[in-house]
Amino acid sequence: MVERSLLSEEEIRRALARIAHQVLEQSRGAEDVVLIGIQRRGVQMARRLAENLERFEGGKVEVGSLDPRLYRDDPEVAAGKPLLPTEIPFSVEGRRVILVDDVLYTGRTVRAAMDALRDFGRPSSIQVAVLIDRGHRELPIRADYVGKNIPTARDEDVRVLVSEVDGRDAVLIRRGAEVRQGR
Repeated sequence: MVERSLLSEEEIRRALARIAHQVLEQSRGAEDVVLIGIQRRGVQMARRLAENLERFEGGKVEVGSLDPRLYRDDPEVAAGKPLLPTEIPFSVEGRRVILVDDVLYTGRTVRAAMDALRDFGRPSSIQVAVLIDRGHRELPIRADYVGKNIPTARDEDVRVLVSEVDGRDAVLIRRGAEVRQGR
């Protein structure tokens, strides 16, 4: 298995800052924007994105977390893994929700997250922000905000490491790895 680095800590920081600027430009501010990170590393991406929005715009941006695995149409992906907490301590009703994840691949995780979000209310809109878009969509899902587009082969695995979970920040690609399906 060969592993190489795609993004450094600094490149990740810049990509999240760029996404924050794009969100502010499109929405003319962060008012009524809430971020919901998709468990696991999407939560850290959402928190960092919120910090950028708050630094650039002022004010507070609410952040929640969502584990959409119970809503997946391919349950074998999550088989045997414990569910992570879903915490959305605010109303999404009538708000602009940005779902945040680390990697967009097939689109199945984002679709499951949108289905799960319906249990919490009816947002005025749902957008998607991802650090990495690697292609290979199986569903008509696209990200509104992308840190970096990285075309990949199906036998490659893109891993986002975050210091809060992994002890360091990096984006790695592995070829010949047992590929995780359905992200």
